[in-house]
Amino acid sequence: MRIWMIGLAALTLAACESTMEPTGRSERDQAIYDRELAGKVAGKVEKCLPLHRSRDMEVIDDHTILFRDGNTVYVNTTLGDCNNMSDDSYALVTRNVGPQLCRGDLATVTDASSGMTVGSCSLGDFVPYRPAS
Repeated sequence: MRIWMIGLAALTLAACESTMEPTGRSERDQAIYDRELAGKVAGKVEKCLPLHRSRDMEVIDDHTILFRDGNTVYVNTTLGDCNNMSDDSYALVTRNVGPQLCRGDLATVTDASSGMTVGSCSLGDFVPYRPAS
């Protein structure tokens, strides 16, 4: 009986593993990401981004947000996936304390028509990408 249970557990685990989808970016999302960072080099990681630098935002996928400030692009990889964040029918709403967005601030994905929350996550570090000298 015990061997049968171990075998069943192993079979169940194998079935789950084979049905998991990869979490990579789509070709379209990767092309946008590559285009935005082309010719730029990563700078020192920043924990916060002043709000005046975060006005031009583009969601790449369910865990990557780009913030443009002039020639600099800040990449934020969220702490966990923000389900539905990359769906154009939803809005990303950030909640912050003070005049900046910081690592750990809550971001919620909201249905624009109903106001219902459909996903959430925390912001990660902000990595600035600036033109190579």
